[in-house]
Amino acid sequence: MNLSNAKNPPLCRLPEVVIQGSGIYLPSKVLTNHDLEKMVNTTDEWITERTGIKERRIAGEKETPSEMGAMAAMMALQNAGLTAEDLDMIIVATTTPDTIFPSTACYIQHKIGARTIPSFDIQAACSGFIYGFILASHFIACRSARHILLIGAEKLSAIVDWEDRSTCVLFGDGAGAFIISLGENSPDQLSFDIGADGSQWQILYIPAGGSKLPLTAQNINHKLHFLHMVGKKVFRLAIDSMEQSLTRCIEKAGISAEHIACIIPHQANLRIIEALSERLGIPGEKFFVNVEKYGNTSSACIPIAFHEAVASQRIKEGDIVLFVSFGAGITWGSVLFRYKAKA
Repeated sequence: MNLSNAKNPPLCRLPEVVIQGSGIYLPSKVLTNHDLEKMVNTTDEWITERTGIKERRIAGEKETPSEMGAMAAMMALQNAGLTAEDLDMIIVATTTPDTIFPSTACYIQHKIGARTIPSFDIQAACSGFIYGFILASHFIACRSARHILLIGAEKLSAIVDWEDRSTCVLFGDGAGAFIISLGENSPDQLSFDIGADGSQWQILYIPAGGSKLPLTAQNINHKLHFLHMVGKKVFRLAIDSMEQSLTRCIEKAGISAEHIACIIPHQANLRIIEALSERLGIPGEKFFVNVEKYGNTSSACIPIAFHEAVASQRIKEGDIVLFVSFGAGITWGSVLFRYKAKA
């Protein structure tokens, strides 16, 4: 499948912004592969060989996406040296909102004590945080906001069938947050690439729960309120879409892969990341990977990984960093930027 955006306008320049601070929240409950052996017909060896995942975090009843997102937000604000009153907008990327409405962003606005600023959710599945990063960057660039809180928060344990070993072993819960602020104008503006192919919606979706198929006792009995996935096709399209998006992003920036210090891919499956590295001819050590600890946390994957990469000095001031992701829809996206910690 050709996932090119060739017919779209060549909008590729990323406005000059900085990640003023980042934060994460991870539930304390750890579910290991050995724990899963007691729940479904699987083994630690089977899961590790096929996914690279060893454990994942599972949220408790009160650990909603808004609660986890608010905790990550408070850490990000503290690291940025800002308060909630400094924020001009809140954008939340989530596939598992607290409620259909109001938005999880509105809950978070209230929880952290922010002003009556614009607060809304976006839904691009696992690509949501990259979509949100690009959206926030453009709000900043047109001076509609000075500081934007961007959050990826997920409680995927609530939407997986814990009797389906093909899906329940993959996902975990958590949240990550960025404070995105205006940077100085410079020639370091780099690039982005996003896209979607709605013809592939059936390979990864939840059948019931929306207005098309509201929840009933019957479709709950048929487990239509859980995530459904065509694993082999998702695997192939994930590699194809991220490879092509990443390649376009690098080409738009006018640099080579050698200039990139760190690539943070969507943490869905270690085999996908390894295949991406092999196809692109980019050394595996350039990819930051933490999938073994948390599994796939959807829109929270990239901010959690980024926060850990900075904390461990894997990413340093001035490094060129690339985010790349794939999600249901299908959606994909990549962002290439020079990391600057402060405005």
